[in-house]
Amino acid sequence: MDDLLPQPVHLFLPKKLETVDECALLVHFHGEPFVSEYAVHVAALPHALAVVNLGAGSGVYERPFSAAGLFAELLSAIKKRVTAKITRIHFSAFSAGYGAVRAILHQDPDAADGVILLDGLHASYAPDRIPLAEGGQVEPTGLAPFLTLAQRAIAGEQRFLFTHSCLFPGTYASTTECADYLVQTLELKRTPLLRWGVLGMQQLAETSEGHLSIMAFAGNTAPDHVDHFHALYHFLHLLTLPTP
Repeated sequence: MDDLLPQPVHLFLPKKLETVDECALLVHFHGEPFVSEYAVHVAALPHALAVVNLGAGSGVYERPFSAAGLFAELLSAIKKRVTAKITRIHFSAFSAGYGAVRAILHQDPDAADGVILLDGLHASYAPDRIPLAEGGQVEPTGLAPFLTLAQRAIAGEQRFLFTHSCLFPGTYASTTECADYLVQTLELKRTPLLRWGVLGMQQLAETSEGHLSIMAFAGNTAPDHVDHFHALYHFLHLLTLPTP
């Protein structure tokens, strides 16, 4: 799968797939493959894995997947290499990788059964580069596919898990501000809490409704940011828990 995107797609097929007739597919955007390989290796639900790494910035992920039919081509190429029948598709994206998810969901809101955003969801300010503290607002256009996803997750049609730290970029909306936008627009309740989570991450709040979960964590440094990616194995487990 070297000819569909500017960089080759990394495909990982755990040995457990040799003994099953059906499996899920995790398509991960942005981050070293070994982290997502571990996540599917320990997952209770068998997964094939495709990892897409295209560089820095959400635009390098969004632009290619804005082409009509590109994700369908990628999915077709993956299915040819996986002997088990793929019955469920999950996306996970760390940091800038959300750009690909946004482009895919903009074209096809049904493209994934579940989505994990790992400290990665941003939007412009309106006016541009004017933060909320100076009278700006979060520009909603770029968040529209995720607002739709959140609404469908609340209705039980899809699953959406979004984690965020307290990093503040300054010139565009932070993951916290984007989370706040979703919570406020959907008129949901953010429950404050203080507990140690996976990998020693300190959780500050959570919003849960239906199959939507927005989890707020402390931290405003690069290591805090990367912790979200390293905890993919845990968040994939949460995403795929059986419905009560």
